[in-house]
Amino acid sequence: MSSNEQKAQALIAEAEKKVSTKGFFGSLFGGSNRLEDAVDCYQRGANLFKMAKNWDSAGSAFCEAASLHLRSGSRHDAATNFVDAANCYKKSDINKAVTNLLKAIEIYTDMGRFTMAAKHHQTIAEMYETDAVDLERAVQHYEQAADYFRGEESNSYANKCLLKVAQYAAQLENYEKAIQIYQDVAASALESSLLKYSVKEYYFRAALCHLCVDVLNAQHALERYNQTYPAFQDSREFKLLKTLIEHIEEQSVDGFTDAVKDYDSISRLDQWYTTILLRIKKQLNESPDLR
Repeated sequence: MSSNEQKAQALIAEAEKKVSTKGFFGSLFGGSNRLEDAVDCYQRGANLFKMAKNWDSAGSAFCEAASLHLRSGSRHDAATNFVDAANCYKKSDINKAVTNLLKAIEIYTDMGRFTMAAKHHQTIAEMYETDAVDLERAVQHYEQAADYFRGEESNSYANKCLLKVAQYAAQLENYEKAIQIYQDVAASALESSLLKYSVKEYYFRAALCHLCVDVLNAQHALERYNQTYPAFQDSREFKLLKTLIEHIEEQSVDGFTDAVKDYDSISRLDQWYTTILLRIKKQLNESPDLR
């Protein structure tokens, strides 16, 4: 055991002693001071555990400090310590990290601090996205974050979260949801001269989701997209979509593959695009030749 851990354990023992001191005189003299001193010991102990990289013990100490803050009515300080605990647990136990962030979120929403709550929902979503790899839960928390951000008029942050929802909704084959989000975010971007450049990407993604469902719907969608954003039809993305639709109608798997390769040789397609395009190609392979 390192010297930092030994010091930390001594501080935790001191904190527990201060909290457990009972009796008439204990409550009459210095009751609130004892709690403050105990909180200080827990926090100092937690930081020493952090220095020793004992993340579980550090998280536990911050939890104890948070509970004492709640007892004394210091809700903001309690929320801060729950977040501190979560940051430690991230390195050792994802479930405990999420539990502590949810406790902080509950306090922040009760205080009307919705931007803070949104940021922590976003953090939970990111953990489910990368560490736990639970996309459905990631989607739930990105949606909640977007809802709170939008309520606080932080539309750019809300849209950033919604784009994550669309990305994973498509991966989970909930194409209608993904399409709606991409179209809504595109409509929002069209209102800003600074964000217009991104509209072609959102329409491209939405159209590919349409192709996973129905070719005719995709064609109608392309017509609508061109009406709302005429510059789209001059883009490489639009030209690829038109070519893919032609090859799907001709049931030409080779033509479809070559068109994707040509596009990818100039503009690299990331994992999401590759996954969606492979699904469309698989459907093309499986569809009967009705000509």
